[in-house]
Amino acid sequence: MNYLVTIAYDGSKFFGFQRLNEEMSVQKVLEEALSKINKKRVLVKGAGRTDRGVHAYGQRISFKLDISITENGLKEALNSLVKPYIYVKEVIQVDDNVHARFSVKKKRYCYKINIGEFNPLLSDYVYQSEYHLDIDKMKEVANLYLGIHDFKNFVSGERKDSRGIIYDIIFDIKDNILVITFEAKSFYRYMVRNLVGMMIEVGRGKEEVEKVLQMLDSNNSISGYTAPACGLYLESIEY
Repeated sequence: MNYLVTIAYDGSKFFGFQRLNEEMSVQKVLEEALSKINKKRVLVKGAGRTDRGVHAYGQRISFKLDISITENGLKEALNSLVKPYIYVKEVIQVDDNVHARFSVKKKRYCYKINIGEFNPLLSDYVYQSEYHLDIDKMKEVANLYLGIHDFKNFVSGERKDSRGIIYDIIFDIKDNILVITFEAKSFYRYMVRNLVGMMIEVGRGKEEVEKVLQMLDSNNSISGYTAPACGLYLESIEY
C-alpha cells in the first residue's frame, strides 16, 4: 500500500531532511520508524530536501508498506516513534502512482525575520536582523522575482536548467516578526534563502535594486547573500 503523509519538524535538531551516513536526518528517523512498523526496510521519498536547520510545517513524504494498517493506526504508531522533533499530521492511503516529489503542483515556503528586539529564545527559529530593514525596498525586490526567470545566480551548485516561475510573494508582520511567503511550482537548492538574502541586503541599504536586476536572467555569475537556514520553513505542498 502506498501512503502520502504530512509531517512537521524542528530542523534545528537535524542535519537536514535527506538521509546521510551517520548523521541524524529527518529521512533517517522516519525510515527507521517505518521499518520497525513494517518489519521490513522502508524507503521514504520527500517532497523537498530541506537543508540543515530548515524547518517544516507541511513537508510531504510517500512510501509503500507491506502490512495492512489503518491511516489513523499508522499515524499513531509513527508518532510514538518519531516525536518530539517530528510530528505526523496526516496519513492518507493513495494510488501507487502518487509520488511525494514528482506529483507536486505547488510549494509554499516562508521565511521569518525578527525586526524587533533580539530574542535569544528565537535564535534557532527566525533570522534576527542586526539592521533596520526598509520593507518597501524589500517588496520592490520581491516584485522583480515574480514570473518566469532564470534563477542561476540564486541557486547553489551547477544545474543544466535553473529557470523557474514564482507565482506570488506575500509579506506579513505580526508581533515584530516579518514573514515572507513564496509560492512556486518548485524551488532549487538554497533558492529561497538566496532570494531573501538579496532582499535583506537591499533592505539594509548595502546593495541597490539594480544588482538584483543584473542577477536575474544573467549568464554571468554574480554572487549575492544567503540568508541563514533558521528562518526558513517548508509551509505546505499541493498535489
